[in-house]
Amino acid sequence: MKKKNLIVFDIDDTLTKSEFQHQKSYLDTMIHFGILEINQDWETYQNVTDSYILKENYEANFKQAFDISFIPDFEKKMLSSILELPEAKPIEGANEIVDFFLKETDYAICFATGSLLEPAFVKLSQAKINFVPELVEASNTLYTRESIVKSAIKKAENYFQVATFENIISVGDGIWDLKTANNLEIHFLGIGDKSLSSFQKENIKSHISNWNDFDFQKTQTELGIKP
Repeated sequence: MKKKNLIVFDIDDTLTKSEFQHQKSYLDTMIHFGILEINQDWETYQNVTDSYILKENYEANFKQAFDISFIPDFEKKMLSSILELPEAKPIEGANEIVDFFLKETDYAICFATGSLLEPAFVKLSQAKINFVPELVEASNTLYTRESIVKSAIKKAENYFQVATFENIISVGDGIWDLKTANNLEIHFLGIGDKSLSSFQKENIKSHISNWNDFDFQKTQTELGIKP
């Protein structure tokens, strides 16, 4: 089926139950490299991405400028840490929903995550989410959520050979995901209940608790997209 629209999936707690694995391996890796004073109030950061949060805490601890060339060593250690933890499981209905969009709709898919890339691959693989590595964008060289989502969209355009998608829906579990979608002027579907009060304060149009609650036609109607 020709793809004319696009779904941009966040990963952690959107498709995979992996917030614990991600945060523990991330924090343990910072401590491993001597970053001991860590601000864990994620919503206080200008950009909620692994690379940006690492940069901010590195500079606060070492009082020197961060060099992004440090990322590969950090990612390698984080990858080994996450592999020692319990495997990530899928969010209810996540495996089926990815296949649904690919096989039964005119929506292409891609993945945009604030995580580093190799840990993101691990989480998707452990949860048995159907993904193409070329359609995953992460924060290794990008600090902002906006730049990550835009790059993921570009990857999808190239992969599915679409000049411009008619409708783009970003899906995420965090308030930063909603704000990113608003900044990029694309549609947004919220998932999970942990951020529901924050979503409601921002007048979210469409929200589900998990993928078993997803009604495609209802979501499109709520977002003002004609089926």
